[in-house]
Amino acid sequence: MLPLTLPPFDYQVKKSAGKLWIFDIIRRRYFVLTPEEWVRQHVVHFLIGHRGYPPALVAVEREISVCGLRRRFDIVCFDRSAAPYLVVECKAPSVELSAAVFDQAFRYNLTLQARYVAITNGIVHHSVPLTADGPGRPFSDFPSFAP
Repeated sequence: MLPLTLPPFDYQVKKSAGKLWIFDIIRRRYFVLTPEEWVRQHVVHFLIGHRGYPPALVAVEREISVCGLRRRFDIVCFDRSAAPYLVVECKAPSVELSAAVFDQAFRYNLTLQARYVAITNGIVHHSVPLTADGPGRPFSDFPSFAP
């Protein structure tokens, strides 16, 4: 897989049915190792290992309703009161992080109402804090966990 700008982590892979599969510590099972899954797993491990998010407060690929449509977010981290804190939209490293990618993450956040929205392709990362006054200044990292 392509090297990313996130720190390496200890991962478990297996080969089955001619495909590589990677173990997800949150969902507790193996998933096909696509370029997007490679990014998603790096982000999960980075948030837990380097930004202080408790694994029990991280959700991966769950279904939500967005404007009456069924969608699946990539990663949502919750605060200690179980309110969404951070929404992360992951793309494959070959995908450019465009306004359309941010739009997708912001659409998910219409339902979730998290305090931060982030997008990443594993190489470039952008986060935006959301306040009552609207979006704050974007930054090129992920926010740390705030209890």
